[in-house]
Amino acid sequence: MPDEVPVVGQGTWQLAEGRRHAEAVAALRAGIARGMVHIDTAELYSGSEELIAEAIRGIPRRDLFIVSKVLPQNARRAGTLRACEQSLRRLGTDYLDVYLLHWRGSIPLADTLGALEELVDQGKIRALGVSNFDVADLEEARGLLRKHPIACNQVLYHLGERHIDVELVPYCAKHRIAVVGYSPFGHGRFPSPSRGGGRALAAVAERHGATPRQVALAFLAREAPLFTIPKASTVAHAEENAGALRLALDPDDIAEIDAAFAVRAGSELPII
Repeated sequence: MPDEVPVVGQGTWQLAEGRRHAEAVAALRAGIARGMVHIDTAELYSGSEELIAEAIRGIPRRDLFIVSKVLPQNARRAGTLRACEQSLRRLGTDYLDVYLLHWRGSIPLADTLGALEELVDQGKIRALGVSNFDVADLEEARGLLRKHPIACNQVLYHLGERHIDVELVPYCAKHRIAVVGYSPFGHGRFPSPSRGGGRALAAVAERHGATPRQVALAFLAREAPLFTIPKASTVAHAEENAGALRLALDPDDIAEIDAAFAVRAGSELPII
């Protein structure tokens, strides 16, 4: 991922599924105005690409960093090319900054990666990436690519789900692959202020004049190659998320949060 991409972006899973369309558009625009120009979507996210198209209307394309994903069942060579064209049309743009395979399916990885490299050559995408890949998947993918590197791997990452810190993050750092964490607030399981982890977040937040959610985002994007993509369905929530871009945690803050949220293996959340 280019150095200028903000480490806190905007996710859009289920953002278009509610009835508050205008509010969702306003939230995206508020996030963009405050620096969260990295916007993530996928063909799976029903209606989100059209929602983004509305939100970015009138904003210079060069000022945005837009990512989408192809579903594994559509990821044969021809299907990937077709899915990308459809995403471009729904988004109202002529290129994606990164295009990802959403997760591995039954279609040979070589087919999908070949199509992604072709899309880079065509200028339809600036870079290619993957999502929900472990180290073994990444090793295989890197061996299949011929011309273009993997720009990023998008994976589940929140304070209660830090198993990627053990092997995946170091591997990606070594091979210059950005790690983009989704569901940074735990999909409705954000730490309660009455419990140990929540108290640690509150203490750090108070020292910095921030909120616990801003502290969580800053921790999840605390160093290269980490990025995070929280979703916001209201302007107020988008503005709060964007505040994490201006929050710099010191080593003591990071150590306190690290101790409060132990690294555990396994995952209980769905792929998004």
